[in-house]
Amino acid sequence: MSGNRNIMSENLKEEIAKELGVYEQVKKDGGWQNVPSKTCGNMVTKAIEIANRNTK
Repeated sequence: MSGNRNIMSENLKEEIAKELGVYEQVKKDGGWQNVPSKTCGNMVTKAIEIANRNTK
């Protein structure tokens, strides 16, 4: 598997991070490296929900 593929656009990541209340931390830290894995999992779950809504 190739490393570091971006499946979610930056805009979608930012939108979801804002919804989950972690975007300010991402901005403050200058990137996604300090976002906890649980939060990343929640972001993926939210992205799947959005994708499912858009395919119906």
